[in-house]
Amino acid sequence: MVVTTRFAPSPTGLLHLGHAYSAALGHDRARRSGGRFQLRIEDLDPSRSRQEHVAGIVDDLGWLGLTVDDEPLVQSRRLPIYAEALERLRAEGLVYPCFCTRADIVASLNAPHGDAGARYPGTCRGHLEDPERRASTPHSWRLDSAAALERAGLPSWREEDGAVFHANLQDLGDAILARKDAPASYHLACIIDDAASGVTLVVRGDDLRASTPVQRLLQMLLNLPEPTYLHHSLVSKADGRRLAKRDQAPTLAAMRAAGVNGEALRGDLLAGRLPLGFAFPTA
Repeated sequence: MVVTTRFAPSPTGLLHLGHAYSAALGHDRARRSGGRFQLRIEDLDPSRSRQEHVAGIVDDLGWLGLTVDDEPLVQSRRLPIYAEALERLRAEGLVYPCFCTRADIVASLNAPHGDAGARYPGTCRGHLEDPERRASTPHSWRLDSAAALERAGLPSWREEDGAVFHANLQDLGDAILARKDAPASYHLACIIDDAASGVTLVVRGDDLRASTPVQRLLQMLLNLPEPTYLHHSLVSKADGRRLAKRDQAPTLAAMRAAGVNGEALRGDLLAGRLPLGFAFPTA
């Protein structure tokens, strides 16, 4: 089957081996099927995105020997499209404005439930909309998961190996779909752009598997095509710590400058061979 894949980095820092592995897998799947490999620049965070990192992404892909079909899709140029989708969900009563800060959310949770990463308790859900407050007070827009599930039912998705996964209620919460400083969340922009680009196989790290239930639910609500998924193992340091930009993981740019052969590195990654000091988790 011919597939279209995409590599979708955020230009907030330099790429590392984990990015190279994900891009190489997506490119490999596209080329083996006679399909297309696309690049998407996820630059919806204006405070952290940098144009020089966009140029670095392009240079790194070329060094790895990965060729991109079509012009890169740049999310910051597509804000009206995301706003239209959000308005459609709002008109159908599937989202609501949320005025809670992180501190508000933590304070509203009982102590055993933990920190700001805990499920949103629904403080603003069901309140009558107040246009004046929305005009004067910073707020986000959240998915009303109860209304969404009543409309669409629990989502499921299929992985590349044929395994089918079914979401449960614990996988879904009132996810943020837009903020005042970010007109679209990762969830909303991702599914809209995958559909617009004709992506049929979503290749991404296993750390993003938890995003799939809410994204599949949004696809169902917006009548968007359902892709297949490949959630791959993460490249980690030998001590098991995952690679991250914030931890100053060794960058592809540094490897390139040191004379590493990018195409040979790509072949090693696809064969499961990693440079000394790196590993794929075995569990």
